[in-house]
Amino acid sequence: MKAIRYGDSGAAVEDVQQRLALIGCLPQDQVTGSFEASTTQAVRSFCASFGLDERDEVDAEVWQALVDASYNLGDRTLYLRMPNFQGHDVEELQQALGALGFLVGGEDGVFGAHTEDALRKFQMNLGLPSDGIAGAYTFTALRNLEHSWVGKGSLSQGRHLGFARAADVLEKNAICLFGTTPFTRSVASRMSNLAVATNPASRIVSADSLSVEPDSSMVLVQIAMKAEGDVVPTVTYIDDDSLSVRLSGALASVKHGQPLRIRVVVPGESWDGAGEDRSAQHFAITLLDALCAAL
Repeated sequence: MKAIRYGDSGAAVEDVQQRLALIGCLPQDQVTGSFEASTTQAVRSFCASFGLDERDEVDAEVWQALVDASYNLGDRTLYLRMPNFQGHDVEELQQALGALGFLVGGEDGVFGAHTEDALRKFQMNLGLPSDGIAGAYTFTALRNLEHSWVGKGSLSQGRHLGFARAADVLEKNAICLFGTTPFTRSVASRMSNLAVATNPASRIVSADSLSVEPDSSMVLVQIAMKAEGDVVPTVTYIDDDSLSVRLSGALASVKHGQPLRIRVVVPGESWDGAGEDRSAQHFAITLLDALCAAL
């Protein structure tokens, strides 16, 4: 492209100025269509902030960087490629994923391997195809969860609720816990026992303790050993601060669906070298704590 520089005027200059104004490098009242000293300074400022060599004109490299910087989340499909996607929309995606509990490796506006990994985990968490492509379905899911991430930073501290303070949560939410192996059924049963011990009126119970089939209003929470090839929102168990946030996202994604079902995948039948009973109890305690916080 022909460089746009001081003294030029017209639609191309106005386009450059609009983009500079959008990203905060140029006051809106300086969008005049004439490349003047204020535009030159704005271009130099933009180059410095975007990691480019400072220059007084808009050449092909600066123009591409301006285009990238002025995208908003949802304006284009994002995925891992070389060269990496860069821009404001990537930074927004990273901010959203980080606030929802998925580690992106830093909010640098570059769609790299860490961002793709976080995106795949988010998609699996909400029962979407885990393809690492941020397209229409992913953007819709993020918009539905805006209240959970807009204006918030990446998760950095614990959000444990504690059973004693969760007594009302246990009573207000109808959840059926179940597993399909002896170990996962044990985890589900222990979660139910803990809930009932905290609040005898608890409606968070295991399938083994039900005398009738759960009705359509109950949320089904499956404790599993591995993810399956279906579209059930799936949360991978990691005993960290993000677990309750990821559970919250999964629960929100099935709020109006049928059946109301999510899956939590535990890493195995042994925790930290402990025996089966102790491991099942550890998973039960931490999962119930995170579930209460999510609710």
